[in-house]
Amino acid sequence: MNRYRAWAELLRLPALFTVPGDALAGAAAVRVGPNRRTVLAVGSSLCLYEAGMALNDWADRAEDAVERPHRPLPSGRVRPGAALAAACALTAAGLALAGRAGRPALAVAVPLAATVWSYDLGLKRTPAGPVAMAAARGLDLLLGAAATAGRVRPALPSAGLLGTHTLAVTAVSRQETHDGSPLAPLAALAGTALLARLLPTPTPLTSALALTYATTTARPYLHATLNPSPALTQRAVAAGIRATIPLQAALAARTGATATALGTAALAALARRFARRVSIT
Repeated sequence: MNRYRAWAELLRLPALFTVPGDALAGAAAVRVGPNRRTVLAVGSSLCLYEAGMALNDWADRAEDAVERPHRPLPSGRVRPGAALAAACALTAAGLALAGRAGRPALAVAVPLAATVWSYDLGLKRTPAGPVAMAAARGLDLLLGAAATAGRVRPALPSAGLLGTHTLAVTAVSRQETHDGSPLAPLAALAGTALLARLLPTPTPLTSALALTYATTTARPYLHATLNPSPALTQRAVAAGIRATIPLQAALAARTGATATALGTAALAALARRFARRVSIT
């Protein structure tokens, strides 16, 4: 059980529930119902996301030994070589699944995988880090559109909104381990309010999901702004990650994909349940 828990921590199991909504929102954006290729895109997204989680800890193992010694690699519960092997295998599986979904999907999955590896191996320590992470989320949504319908242009606005949210969360996460500036959570709070207003709300469901998205992060971002300590910043980051789900659902709902929106929104309960046992950040 300790071994399984270590891998669940390494792969950020609760955060996994924020991934399927990317491809589903992409499919909704091109106004095509989910099909077999959409399922393949979801599988590809899950693999590439988890590859990024394993690679992240492998790349940060020396830093984590000082700042997060309880993490699976510095604590010795997972070997570095095993984490790197998992990242390689999951990347290969993600690209293979995208290939099965068709050439348009593979054409998006390749730069997505490249962005994930580039971020983990170097970009995250540069000013370009949050932009790279935002690009990865946006590409993940486009992967769902490309796989489902073979085109991505109608999904670009949705990808932009999701990427902007990810940019804000990633900017806040850069000060998780030390006392930081209130500017990042304040900017994230303002950005969330702006994104909620930018979401067209043609139906009550879309309005409700947009409100849920905004309220999920409002208090944690405000607390981190007033006191940007590591503990409150980590709570703000966790809230930002969880807020991805209602945002994805709102993006689907605004296109009239009610079933997709409700199915995506239901993943939030699973994310909360697993987050009680394993840290989402």
